[in-house]
Amino acid sequence: MSDDAPLTDHRQALADLARLERFHALLAESLDQGRCVKLVLAKPRAGGDDLQRLSARPLVLRGQACLQLVYQHATRDITKNPPQDEALALLRELLGTRFAHAHLFTTDGEWQLSISKRGKVALARHAQTAVAAEPAGHDREKQRWLALSEPFLQDLGVTDAQGKLVPAMARKWKQINKFVEVIAHALERAHWAPAPGQPVRVVDFGAGRGYLTFALHHHLTQARHWPAEVLGVELRQPLVDECNAAAARRGLAGLRFECGDVNDHAPERVDLMIALHACDTATDVAIAAGIRAGATMIVCSPCCHKELRPQMQLPEVLRGMLQHGIHLGQQAEMVTDTLRALWLEARGWDAQVFEFVALEHTSKNKMILALRRPEGAPGEARRRAEAERQIAALQGFYGVTQQRLAELLA
Repeated sequence: MSDDAPLTDHRQALADLARLERFHALLAESLDQGRCVKLVLAKPRAGGDDLQRLSARPLVLRGQACLQLVYQHATRDITKNPPQDEALALLRELLGTRFAHAHLFTTDGEWQLSISKRGKVALARHAQTAVAAEPAGHDREKQRWLALSEPFLQDLGVTDAQGKLVPAMARKWKQINKFVEVIAHALERAHWAPAPGQPVRVVDFGAGRGYLTFALHHHLTQARHWPAEVLGVELRQPLVDECNAAAARRGLAGLRFECGDVNDHAPERVDLMIALHACDTATDVAIAAGIRAGATMIVCSPCCHKELRPQMQLPEVLRGMLQHGIHLGQQAEMVTDTLRALWLEARGWDAQVFEFVALEHTSKNKMILALRRPEGAPGEARRRAEAERQIAALQGFYGVTQQRLAELLA
């Protein structure tokens, strides 16, 4: 071994320590200056329990600066509010021992710190993703699109017998509210309402335990006062039975569940078509069903992108990047969902692809939302032709020869 090797290792260790101390200083500085929004510790290391994540946000309790620490375990969340100095000491102890990643959100950007298994520390800043600070008060007001007092939430296990949120359902509760918010804003943007005396017809493919199906029925019938016929389609018969029993128990007219999947149901007419976490090409089948039924709104949250990856050729300019499996997988996912959005555009829908909820709440956080354009909209033929041109160019660039949605629409 060279005589310089120990010195090189020592310099590396000092550089790693400096980056770690820099991150702790940035956290303390952002708290002192009121710029800290939240901190998330992730990528847990073996520690003898099921602690998966720890989030922290500034808090003022009885005039004292504190940090609200939320320990997210596999089946429960535990919240503590220690004084700021005590919390900072605890976070310093946990980072690098229990957690390998830290993500600091401030009002002027993000800082990300990662520690490899060998102890190498990387620190990066992303200034373009600044977020607004939240009020530091303990009882800050949040807009909720659904009240915890709704009785059906007890049937679904979201709340307990006293109508209080079950801690283990905290992240699911955030997803439910975000879903209703997305639908509400989309309906307002579309300026759409059912014809007088006609119900709004909804099909939710892959309804699961019915969290979002119940919430959407409630929003349409209670918040908008529309008559609604909401159908949840789910493969697992026990879940279908449970959801139907809950709907009957709460007297929720127009809400029902059937056993089956997207291949078994081809609605002749539907206003809202929902398919969240439909696996692989099931998302394509759901989109095609929504297009054929002339849905005003199509909402999908895709997952398990498998169809395109084996087909994709590596363009020379991207070969160095896509030779890595993780990058190729991410690229295949992007190409798949871009083609889906373009096919919707080519059939007369305005489509958007965006983040549904933050990654800290679910890894399946992408959503495709499409609104049908009015009949005879200006430039319609040109828009459809341009979408098809982009589809052909994208498929040609990556060598894609087969795509399920294209086959279903042919």
